[in-house]
Amino acid sequence: MEKVFLLTFILFLFISQSVGELPGNYSDFTPPSPAVSLCTELLEPNGYPCTEHTVQTKDGFLLGLQRVSSRSGNLKLGRSHPVLLQHGLFMSGDAWFLDSVEQSLGFILADEGFDVWVSNVRGTRWSHGHTSLSEKDKDYWDWSWQELALYDLAEMIHYINSMTKSKVIIVGHSQGTIMSLAALTQPEVAEMVEAAALLCPISYLEHVSAPLVLRMVAMHLDQMVVAMGIHQLNFRSDALVNLVDSICDGHADCNDFLTSITGKNCCFNKSRIDFYLEYEPHPSSAKNLRHLFQMIRKGTFSHFDYGMFKNLMVYGQTKPPTFDLSRIPSSLPLWMGYGGSDALADPTDVQHTLDELQSKPELLYLENYGHIDFVASTKAKEDVFDHMIRFFRSREKSSSL
Repeated sequence: MEKVFLLTFILFLFISQSVGELPGNYSDFTPPSPAVSLCTELLEPNGYPCTEHTVQTKDGFLLGLQRVSSRSGNLKLGRSHPVLLQHGLFMSGDAWFLDSVEQSLGFILADEGFDVWVSNVRGTRWSHGHTSLSEKDKDYWDWSWQELALYDLAEMIHYINSMTKSKVIIVGHSQGTIMSLAALTQPEVAEMVEAAALLCPISYLEHVSAPLVLRMVAMHLDQMVVAMGIHQLNFRSDALVNLVDSICDGHADCNDFLTSITGKNCCFNKSRIDFYLEYEPHPSSAKNLRHLFQMIRKGTFSHFDYGMFKNLMVYGQTKPPTFDLSRIPSSLPLWMGYGGSDALADPTDVQHTLDELQSKPELLYLENYGHIDFVASTKAKEDVFDHMIRFFRSREKSSSL
């Protein structure tokens, strides 16, 4: 069965790379035309004023950034800090708007009068490519969450800070919290941030228990992908069905495929799965997956590990530098929501993160919540978002004193 799995995986990778055509909205990875945008697709049809912005990173990527206000136009500019929503792995800015207007965090924050900004990292549908590279170029996909943190997120924070003349509140989920924590260790980024709210916070992945993820890590699939010269990961190819079948057959409990990746989700809105799949998942890079698997294997929160000799060339030392969480200012307010059923952001690893921070974040722990519940639970507003908004309001009161 192991040989069948490997052959199926290789077949999937070659098909997904050679066909170059994806179902739904992802044909040829072509960025949407100006007439088709996150604003026109999801926000304006629901009555929310929305403007599109483009942010260029230091390494030439053109990121899509949306600014959203409430249906009533009740944007409390000058009173509310701008809030930047940072999505997770294989997602994009649409992830914050895929439930009803009463349940989606992006809509809720806008209706609460916040100045909402929506991040879309490189490689995702709502970003706009690169100044010189094509999606077909190897170098286009030569990045991991390290670049997403130090280039994409940092540049978007700088842009919003420049546009609004105000410090930014960050909201991150999953990989978005990895990016946030890494970026906040950089003093020039931290000084532009008012506060951060982290859903399923991750800086360590040593205690991941998701069976399908552990299976892939044990098979060293990340290294196999790199060795085969695969640079982009497309999880919308029909060939993935064969891959999933081979992984699950006798190796992982995939009766609930989402559970096998994230852990059990108590309150995920399964009735909207078909709608979610119209937008998710988005592409990412093979290097990004490898960096995440390095974190699982080594139990570290570090830069990408190229191996001893290339590390010397890139970093000037044999091991990659760590992201030192103690460098996040103790004065920076943090809020964290995490769950007892999360198989990715395990509570033990969350505690490891807390132990390394100088500050004591405000915590929300929900025993029955899993990884996806924190953004897509049918009860997320009352269970999670209302708590987060109270935290934001408390920051506004403190800032006005």
